[in-house]
Amino acid sequence: MQVDIWSDIVCPWCYLGKRRFEKALVAFDGRDDVRISHRSFQLDPTRARGETFGRREMLRSKYRLSEEQVRAMDVKMEQTAAIDGLEYHLTEDGLTGNTLDAHQLVHLAASHGREDAMLERLYQAYFTEQRSIFDLESLVSLAVEEGLDAPAVREALESHRYVDAVTRDLTEARSLGVTGVPFFVIDQRYGISGAQ
Repeated sequence: MQVDIWSDIVCPWCYLGKRRFEKALVAFDGRDDVRISHRSFQLDPTRARGETFGRREMLRSKYRLSEEQVRAMDVKMEQTAAIDGLEYHLTEDGLTGNTLDAHQLVHLAASHGREDAMLERLYQAYFTEQRSIFDLESLVSLAVEEGLDAPAVREALESHRYVDAVTRDLTEARSLGVTGVPFFVIDQRYGISGAQ
């Protein structure tokens, strides 16, 4: 069985969906026959690479919410994540930005058999540790923590080696009608949207 999972690294529901999928997989008798591919999706590809802005400000603008509503939404998300064993820190000074380079890093890690571990590290860095996943130095540092070679990571990201791979994922998502993530596709036949 092939499972393709489209997600964006700044999406709190995507990290939660990943964890819930992993728990379900452990309980599945056929888990050894399941192949998983993490696919790139960008919630806001229009932002300039390397540019960051307030995460809460983005939520207020995108969903037309008050500061109090966004704060309450963050608290609820932190509580929901905790039920599944995830520690989120969705603070007032949290940042967001373009995730193209972080997605490139996941593709690079996949070429070394480290795709899932790299994605997990990026989620943890962003949601738990409040580390940047938007600048080259942060991404290189996180990749090194996952056993990748710093000069090779820097060269791949500076040369944009995996932009085409990310673009292919985004194009396929559009062709499938994916508008929200996480989005799971099983054996190229069944689509499931959300963090069920």
